[in-house]
Amino acid sequence: MNARLTKVFMRRFARSFAAGVMLFGLVSSGAAADKKILLISGKPSHGPGDHEFHAGCLLLKKCLDQVPGIASQVYPNGWPDSDSAFEGADAVLIYADGGDGHPAIQGDRIKLVDQLAKKGVGIGCAHYGVEVPKGAAGEAMHRWIGGYYEHQYSVNPMWRPDFKTFPEHAVTRGVKPFALIDEWYFNMRWPEGMKGVTPILVAKPSDAVRDGPYVYPPGPYPHIQAAKGRAETMMWVFERPDGGRGFGFTGGHKHVNWSNENFRKVVLNALLWIARAEVPTNGVESKISPDDITKNLDPKGAPPGAPNLTGHWKFKVETSQGSGEPTFDLVHAGQNVLGRYQGRFGEADVFGLVNKQKLNLNFTVNYQGEDSQVTYSGQVEADGTLKGTAKFGEFEATWSAVR
Repeated sequence: MNARLTKVFMRRFARSFAAGVMLFGLVSSGAAADKKILLISGKPSHGPGDHEFHAGCLLLKKCLDQVPGIASQVYPNGWPDSDSAFEGADAVLIYADGGDGHPAIQGDRIKLVDQLAKKGVGIGCAHYGVEVPKGAAGEAMHRWIGGYYEHQYSVNPMWRPDFKTFPEHAVTRGVKPFALIDEWYFNMRWPEGMKGVTPILVAKPSDAVRDGPYVYPPGPYPHIQAAKGRAETMMWVFERPDGGRGFGFTGGHKHVNWSNENFRKVVLNALLWIARAEVPTNGVESKISPDDITKNLDPKGAPPGAPNLTGHWKFKVETSQGSGEPTFDLVHAGQNVLGRYQGRFGEADVFGLVNKQKLNLNFTVNYQGEDSQVTYSGQVEADGTLKGTAKFGEFEATWSAVR
């Protein structure tokens, strides 16, 4: 080979080698950047559609699987069979019953979770999973996620906070205002000065919410009533002194609420954040279908042949003042229904309950400058159609509906 050909060969070889090194570097960097998130779901509890920890974790996994560089694994029944499951974990979510039965405080698990936290593993707790007894368990929660629910100090009403504004934080990226009925806890037991804690979902309970009844015990508590007019935190993130991260999310009682994009997104964002993965500019985009909400529900007493009202419904409403044909798009899980109304009063979010063949749908509309509640009560017929009566202020109506 002459000198000229040798030089050409060497230049081409150098370029190919450099490209190979660059490609290898990108692949290695991508592999190193992968994040492992463990989702621990609690044992079955409550009625159909409530505390669906396993179905909720599987739904979150479905969403996380759509995010490049994220690997997730669901461990049912409260805890992995072996502590080896935590090896290589970047974040852990505990979505389970709490109190004395909280899975992270059984046996010597507080020590285990402390060790994970010291390694920089992010810790998240959702719904009942934010409650532990005060004392050693409460102190551990302060170390892991910054705050916790303390029995008869915190409170657990079923209500609809209106989350209108959010702080500038990676966890709030792409999250738009939303309002959903859930067992939103508040008045957490915070560390002194809320050091390291950033409130994420904040709203102001009405006086009626503070006056109770709460879910359990029914209350009211004087110290909750005395704080009327104060805004409360229903979700927060925590930066630990050692640089680790955590979060607490008090919603998640009603499984159907996971169908709401913003409810889902703020939790998905938080999971990436505590795992130290980059949260996209518009937050975690996830696609699920209404049917996904009905999958993997625990077999908790739902009778055979129980109705599933998920779908697009066309209503015919008859009143003494005339008739109307509104539509309802419903998502149904267990005993809970979430949806959207469109009709002569505009559009509104719909919240409902189903008990065997009976159903009740509620929504609020603005009529002549005032908010008014509309209630549809009825039943599921043998042929799958719906019918019943509706009430709007002093007006009453009959209605029927087909899917």
